[in-house]
Amino acid sequence: MEVILLERVAKLGQMGEVVKVRDGFARNFLLKRGKALRATAENRARYDGMKAELEANNLQAKGEANKVAEKIEGKEIIILRQAAESGQLFGSVSVRDIVDSLAADGIKVSRPQVWLDSPIKVIGQQKVTIAVHPEVEASITVIVARSADEAERIKRGEDLSTRQEDQDAAAEAIAAAGEFFDPEAQHDDDRPAAAADDKTEN
Repeated sequence: MEVILLERVAKLGQMGEVVKVRDGFARNFLLKRGKALRATAENRARYDGMKAELEANNLQAKGEANKVAEKIEGKEIIILRQAAESGQLFGSVSVRDIVDSLAADGIKVSRPQVWLDSPIKVIGQQKVTIAVHPEVEASITVIVARSADEAERIKRGEDLSTRQEDQDAAAEAIAAAGEFFDPEAQHDDDRPAAAADDKTEN
């Protein structure tokens, strides 16, 4: 389906451009949210009549968005979650969690404005883009940790995942050594032989 964009849409085009998109994407997103019109002759004429107003509204909204972006840019938010020793979360951190965390700081954004490719499933920090406006983006850092203390260590740049890998490697080494040296096995099998040796020596 061909549509006329009523605002800039990332990775698609600028306001006023006619682009070809999949029917489902057009119906369920672009048309439904008022971001585009079907590219019919009637709508092309309609767009020409509303172009000046759209551009004026966009300019005003962009100016307001720039102020919001200045407040958000570089911001760090901390989300505490339970996780395994490996750092794997029991669950995940979603777009909704980020929106709620920003709201708690007095910053209102909608879920579509948060660009998160997939839910966060491990502790650590990740840059997340907030599309404050179709032409204005800001970047925040989301820190996911098990405690406030751990969050501070992550902020300082401490690589907890590497430390955990070292601990896992050490645990594996101990487990491997245990296969060759089993205290229970020594107790059952070797003790009588040791006792017999002691008698021989005496």
